[in-house]
Amino acid sequence: MNNARGKAGYRVTWAIAAVIAAALFAGLGIAVARYGEPAGLLTWEESLVNHATLVAWWLTRSCYPPALVPVAVGLLVVAWFAPAWRVRILFSIAILLLSWRGADLFQHFFARPRRLDWVVKHERSFSYPSSHAAIAVGFYALWGAMLYLSELPPIVRKVGAFCLVLLAVAICWSRLALGAHYLTDLAGSALLAVALVSAGLALLPRAILPGGVVAGRPFDAAE
Repeated sequence: MNNARGKAGYRVTWAIAAVIAAALFAGLGIAVARYGEPAGLLTWEESLVNHATLVAWWLTRSCYPPALVPVAVGLLVVAWFAPAWRVRILFSIAILLLSWRGADLFQHFFARPRRLDWVVKHERSFSYPSSHAAIAVGFYALWGAMLYLSELPPIVRKVGAFCLVLLAVAICWSRLALGAHYLTDLAGSALLAVALVSAGLALLPRAILPGGVVAGRPFDAAE
């Protein structure tokens, strides 16, 4: 009975997180589409443009299909030979696709114009949310969390998680450095990704986070 209640509690926790993140995402999108970027952020954002541009461009390219498709194919190969990771890999690819296409869909809904101080590439799609940032959080940072909470050796978990989360943060920075997005675009994208991941975890928490921690309590796949 306690085990069943625990499972239900995990699912409810993640479902609540999904609803809160989705509500914040929608509220922020409506606010910035109507009122624009807060003046207090604009000066700081403009100061970041056109710094380390080459690095920023290569980081941005890590969220384009030529980079993502080989990564996804490689993960599917791993899934074939490592059944213990199969659900996590399929989950990550599903969240990747949902983050990418979901961000594109919501861009048309909020219809926020792009920045005009862009460098390297003028992206003509709408601004909120950023598909790059959604992928950074919903795929790369997700993998950082899954590695950290996995059954792999501690050094692999910690170093792998650190590198992947750092990559996710760097990708978000690159969108500011290239003048492609506002900070609020990135925040909204993170909320969208969190909403999607949380909704998925509400359905499959034990398969995605074996050996990890949920809501501050041990989460053992063997239970």
